[in-house]
Amino acid sequence: MNTDKLSARLSAVAKYVPNGAKVADIGSDHAYLPCYLAKNNGISFAVAGEVAQGPFQSAERNVSAEGLSELISVRLGDGLEVIQPDEVDCITIAGMGGALIASILENGKEKLRAVKRLILQPNISAISIRKWFLDNGWVLTAEEILEEDGKIYEVLVGEQGDAPMTPYGQNVEAGLLLGPYLIMKKNPVFKKKWLGEKNNWQRIYHQLENAAESPDTLEKKQELIHKIQLVEEVIPDENS
Repeated sequence: MNTDKLSARLSAVAKYVPNGAKVADIGSDHAYLPCYLAKNNGISFAVAGEVAQGPFQSAERNVSAEGLSELISVRLGDGLEVIQPDEVDCITIAGMGGALIASILENGKEKLRAVKRLILQPNISAISIRKWFLDNGWVLTAEEILEEDGKIYEVLVGEQGDAPMTPYGQNVEAGLLLGPYLIMKKNPVFKKKWLGEKNNWQRIYHQLENAAESPDTLEKKQELIHKIQLVEEVIPDENS
């Protein structure tokens, strides 16, 4: 991967960045994404934010080597601290856990006033982002799921709006867990992910069956049964 050729997951993020956007890439690592966007997507400005010194220096070197220092500002800081209010209209955050991404958005909410689009790629717990969208008036507008190098990734796109419940229809719980747009498509990667999760939950459930009964184990078993049922409603067992 480099500034000319992104990984499949970052390519999926990049295609949702509008032409002419002012972008902040949070956790930018080597600044591959903003450099690629500057060369291919016609963005007007970018911030490459990085909290760690090593990746920050790598991002600075890459931006300078590409001759993009006037277009891309590389900044050292935590989360949305690296941007000013009204400075950008699009934010990308990729390669972190969903709960961490949600906390970054929550901690920097005052920076989101002028932001029109969030493009987020959680490695785990996409449900944390969907819940944050619901709680904060962001509408989930698109989702993708893909597999790369044996790992499965989701990409979620959100825009500010008045009806964040709209994508979920009648089955909000399943939508939050599995993704309403992904449920509609049910592509092979989606099925692989959730049938794998279901098998894992069933294995944990059977282990708990042999454990000493306590309020905690009972609660955990009920939670597992509920999640298994949500998956089975969306992906029926073909053997039954």
